[in-house]
Amino acid sequence: MNFAVISGAAAGLGKSFSYELAKIGYSTILIDLPNTGLKNICLEIENKFDSKSLYYETDLTKIENIVEITNDINKRYNVSILINNAGIGGTKRFNDADITYLNTIIQLNVMATTIMTKQLFRNLKKQENSYVLNVSSMAAFSPVAFKTVYPASKVFVNYFSLGLYEECKNSNIFISVLNPGPMKTNPEVTERINKQGFLGKVGLLSPDKVAKISIRQLFKRNTFIMLNGNKFGWLMLKAVPIWLRLSLFSKAVRRELKHKQ
Repeated sequence: MNFAVISGAAAGLGKSFSYELAKIGYSTILIDLPNTGLKNICLEIENKFDSKSLYYETDLTKIENIVEITNDINKRYNVSILINNAGIGGTKRFNDADITYLNTIIQLNVMATTIMTKQLFRNLKKQENSYVLNVSSMAAFSPVAFKTVYPASKVFVNYFSLGLYEECKNSNIFISVLNPGPMKTNPEVTERINKQGFLGKVGLLSPDKVAKISIRQLFKRNTFIMLNGNKFGWLMLKAVPIWLRLSLFSKAVRRELKHKQ
């Protein structure tokens, strides 16, 4: 029995990935923080799709936790899909952000994506065909004031994924990276999107829609997944000078920040 491992699986896009993979016949291993309802999600998946579903509760910003759970997974299960979906952002003036806030973004978006992949890599190598899907963001294509670290962390996810794709293109492991636009994944994110005005809503899709399209594109071996609603935005971003992108997106985020004050 081969499993799909999904991080950040308790809500939003991660939960949608879990349901989508179970729907098409994959057994799943869900990872998220303690007390986020993973047990109930696994039970619902098993009852609804007659598909095995397991879970690990841990904080992925701690490297020792990643090592512990991946060692256990490697001992007990065959993994043919890894989805590095766990990530975090936010909106704060850099001067007002404490180091714990900044470090959490870096550890979850950068370190956890890298170390989860490294730890499960030998497991993925053992299977006939394996897939890694790393979740980046449209935010990776422009710097933004008041979100300084988040877009930078997503640039890392893109470059890490594409470099690893090149390393693995003649192997049994296919590497892909997804760049979704805004999604109303939880009440806090929904509030932020609503406050950003028109620019915050460009390419807005539901997590279920994003998951369905992304899994389909992953199996088509699309290494750089851009959703239909975001392709035009991506092309426009490439055509707009960086100073203008920076100004426009920062203005939208500044509007969100003013609403919070």
